[in-house]
Amino acid sequence: MRTVAVVGASLAGLSAARSLRQRGYDGRLVVVGDEPHRPYDRPPLSKEFLAGTLGEADLALERDDEDLGAQWLLGSRAVGLDRTRRAVRLADGGEVRADGLVLATGAAARTLPGTAGLAGVHTLRTLDDARALRADLARGGRLVVIGGGFVGAEVASTAYCLGLDVTVIEAAPTPLAAPLGEAMGAVVSALHADHGVRLLCGVGVKGLSGERQVDGVLLADGRCVAADTVVVGVGARPCVEWLQGSGVELDNGVKCGADGRTSVAGVVAVGDCANWYDPHAGAHRRIEHWTGALERPDTAVATLLAHGAREPGTPRPPYFWSDQYGVKIQFVGHAAGADSVTVEEGSTEDRSFLAVYRRAARPVAVLGMNQPRLFTRARKQFGTAAS
Repeated sequence: MRTVAVVGASLAGLSAARSLRQRGYDGRLVVVGDEPHRPYDRPPLSKEFLAGTLGEADLALERDDEDLGAQWLLGSRAVGLDRTRRAVRLADGGEVRADGLVLATGAAARTLPGTAGLAGVHTLRTLDDARALRADLARGGRLVVIGGGFVGAEVASTAYCLGLDVTVIEAAPTPLAAPLGEAMGAVVSALHADHGVRLLCGVGVKGLSGERQVDGVLLADGRCVAADTVVVGVGARPCVEWLQGSGVELDNGVKCGADGRTSVAGVVAVGDCANWYDPHAGAHRRIEHWTGALERPDTAVATLLAHGAREPGTPRPPYFWSDQYGVKIQFVGHAAGADSVTVEEGSTEDRSFLAVYRRAARPVAVLGMNQPRLFTRARKQFGTAAS
């Protein structure tokens, strides 16, 4: 391959570029990113950066002495892929032609209809999002977080520590039930109540009130929750619209094998936009976690450089963590399909425990709260058993 293009300049794209060089690829390398920023770390955006304890320079993912010998096209959005000419079309009218492609365009935060142009309403996905939200939180007042997932919970925790009056609204009866299951979702989301943050569950949002500036959240049951700032944390959608009609198969993102290969030869996908096949589950899963964006690109790059002539392995079990109200939450595996979950160490009441999820007596996931040493040991054992 004379030219490889990586479309996406966040962690997954940077990891792919690094792997290309580490695996001996010495050809032309082009990295395309729709944001104007160099690759930066996203997890601190909802925590340390939002709290003001971490600066923008601290978010940099590249080392000071790192030089990948790449051509960086930042602030350039991909709008189409011509598979015949192997060309990525850009929004500015330009294009990048390449022999191999790594798709790493990530995901975008979902928004609420009808909220465009209303001041004080935020999503949190990018550095620019975090800058704007941090400025509004500095004014204090009342924050309403719509969505009780991990990002919403982290924002609520940060805002609570900054002294704001915080309310979290979750449409489902139990927050975090999808990733953690009903029982453990209830335990983890109880951290809000532990710290005096209001949690309203099982009620949808009808809309927002306010003319130019938001002043409330209208609930489906007729209530209105006063707000000076609103954060919408209702999930993310994979950024794959630009691939429509390209021949790349799409299904909740870019549909991939267990090694990142797509339906088009010479094209692999990684990160939040990639829906990889999981041999253990016998199904495709789109993993939106930092660790996956760090680790999986190397597998995909190896496949790309081998022109697909490589036996796909088994992806490592997904791992993620969250820091809320001073509590470290760690999880590995898949809770879906588990028929039991048992606390092996500690207690849920103390918010310090290790729990194991099982299906037919076989461990399928592990959850830790404030048990980093025990969790690290359990994760290693779980990874060995799952491989």
